[in-house]
Amino acid sequence: MQKKKYNIPVEATLEVIGGKWKCVILCHLTHGKKRTCELKRLMPGITQKMLTQQLRELEEDGIINRIVYNQVPPKVEYELSEYGWSLKEILDSLCGWGEKHIVKVYGDKFSVLEESVLNEKLK
Repeated sequence: MQKKKYNIPVEATLEVIGGKWKCVILCHLTHGKKRTCELKRLMPGITQKMLTQQLRELEEDGIINRIVYNQVPPKVEYELSEYGWSLKEILDSLCGWGEKHIVKVYGDKFSVLEESVLNEKLK
């Protein structure tokens, strides 16, 4: 495997958590284990294919753990790995900046934010 070259360290970060959905998935997992169907319900704008792809990539990068229960019907849950928990401060900072941006652009953040467990602490 050839070593990658990065211009600055943030490129490595964005390679792992960049894109529209990965940070959203990770934020939901900071609230505990989730099944795929739970994540899909929490993120109605994501397709099943994209969710599956993003979960696989996060698992490959060691950010999340996939837990398979040996039962019928099969049960699979996802949780943040120990390494994934090291992103908590970054995720909190992104949420904080996003809230300030929403207020700056739209004024009332609650007119723009959906009802979500992630938005409960903003009230």
